[in-house]
Amino acid sequence: MTITDIKGTVKLNNGIQMPYFGLGVFKTKDGKQVIDAIHHAIENGYRLIDTAALYGNERGVGDAVRASGAPRKDIFVTTKVWNNEQGYEPTLRAFDHSIKRLGLDYVDLFLIHWPVKGKYKETWKALERLLNEGYIRSIGVSNFLQHHLEDLMNSSSSVPAVNQIEFHPRLVQQSLLDFCAQKKIQVEAWSPLMQGGVFKIEALQQLASKYGKTVAQLVLRWNLQKGVITIPKSINQLRIKENANIFDYTITPEDMAAIDHLDKHQRVGADPDNFSF
Repeated sequence: MTITDIKGTVKLNNGIQMPYFGLGVFKTKDGKQVIDAIHHAIENGYRLIDTAALYGNERGVGDAVRASGAPRKDIFVTTKVWNNEQGYEPTLRAFDHSIKRLGLDYVDLFLIHWPVKGKYKETWKALERLLNEGYIRSIGVSNFLQHHLEDLMNSSSSVPAVNQIEFHPRLVQQSLLDFCAQKKIQVEAWSPLMQGGVFKIEALQQLASKYGKTVAQLVLRWNLQKGVITIPKSINQLRIKENANIFDYTITPEDMAAIDHLDKHQRVGADPDNFSF
């Protein structure tokens, strides 16, 4: 990944250019709250917006994108199919509901939210159909470990463009990053700030001070230098602007390694091999 500025992109395995920095809207209320957050983000150069059916705010996301004044082709919109709507026909119906709520002609990236056992292969076939029919520009997965990816690819001729995973200094998953790089699957981070947990890590506080940056800015820059797309969530206008102020410095290889070594295999979300929702 070549890091330039906030509008920079990375080429996915199907040739689509995806912004490597964006706004996540998990737990952001539909309506004014999500619309305002997205408008603040777009005003500050963000071009990637990540939502999901589960978040309950697709309608507001679509409203914000249309009202932003930015050309549709310049805004990259991701949404996801939830677990209880997986399977071939249910996924087609779920996507139809999502795109109607969004009010958009197409979605840039559609993800399988979690690897529901016995369902995700049929779900993937539905995504392939929607991609081939032009309703989606790229398809991918979320929360897939290496064995999930191998199982999926062994029964499919296509490879996910993206794998969105929990990724932060306490959960690096380097072997999964390496596997995805080998297969040309772009990794994307959810919960890059560990739901605020990164602010309590003294080593990160010290490194952030060294660079004259906040802990959030340090961690988000580390994400990008690891080759990982990142989508920090915020509804605060100043924080949205502050989070994006990461393109005027570079973390040294030694400090990158120091952040890597903070890994404790510690999750703030569910284990993809053991979830019940």
